[in-house]
Amino acid sequence: MDFGRWRAGWHIARKNKMLYALMLPGIAYYLIFKYVPMYGVLIAFQDYSMGRGILGSKFVGLKHFVEFFYHTPDAWKLIRNTLVLNAYDLLFHFPAPIVLALLFHELKSKSFRRLAQTISYMPHFLSTVVIAGILVVFLSPSTGIAGVLLKAVGKEPILFLGEPGWFRTIYIGSEIWQKLGWGTILYLAAIAGIDPSLYEAARMDGANRFRQMRHITFVGMVPVMIILFTLNLGHIMEIGFQKIILLYNPRNYETSDVINTFVYRRGILDADFSFAAAVGLFQSAIGLILVVLANRIARRHSETSLW
Repeated sequence: MDFGRWRAGWHIARKNKMLYALMLPGIAYYLIFKYVPMYGVLIAFQDYSMGRGILGSKFVGLKHFVEFFYHTPDAWKLIRNTLVLNAYDLLFHFPAPIVLALLFHELKSKSFRRLAQTISYMPHFLSTVVIAGILVVFLSPSTGIAGVLLKAVGKEPILFLGEPGWFRTIYIGSEIWQKLGWGTILYLAAIAGIDPSLYEAARMDGANRFRQMRHITFVGMVPVMIILFTLNLGHIMEIGFQKIILLYNPRNYETSDVINTFVYRRGILDADFSFAAAVGLFQSAIGLILVVLANRIARRHSETSLW
């Protein structure tokens, strides 16, 4: 055993004890709410009974996984809808804060930039219930703004939330509007950490503002992009189901019903806890595999990675 390394580590810990003390609430949170509940994953391999508990319930192996993939009629539709919504989210929502952060950085007026940033942050502080309520009212074919505008141009109002083809557009659009401004915070912090001398050298070499933005500002944001993209891949089989539950209905199930809403119905409404745990474990396993693969690719092709 290398006692020298232990002594050095203990010396560093004592020297920075207040910093480690600040970490304790975060560590306690993850231990209590993230790691301890992992014990409950066992019910995914059991016919769980609340009366018998986890240790007393019958072990059934992969029964619930087989039931989901081979005996659930809508299983592949749920997987498809989840993947499509997440793909749209990565395609449209992920780059939106990057573009907005670049635009904020290029604004010359500091007062206008602060005002624009404040306005863009505001939707983030609205609850999902309020956002869903706004969408329902705005998209109402009779009294909503969308219906009024369509009538004004001589067209028939559309029941947007009743059309499967419109659901994905509405969901992703509302996600961008709600989270766009807040998502720029990390990118603006990355931009603030760029050495100003790089811009001075670029100006001396004759680079215009667009070239400075492309070769300095954007490149300085790349490490943050890699980290966030890798983390987002971990949720590729999940989607924010709170808004979906508030917006979906039998008429748009074809595109709105995802794995999380199905798990909610089976696990909470039908009290089939083992089946819901099995599907949730499947989602987490896919997310873990994708994060590991993405991190390995990032390490191979760049100097930035999660570990």
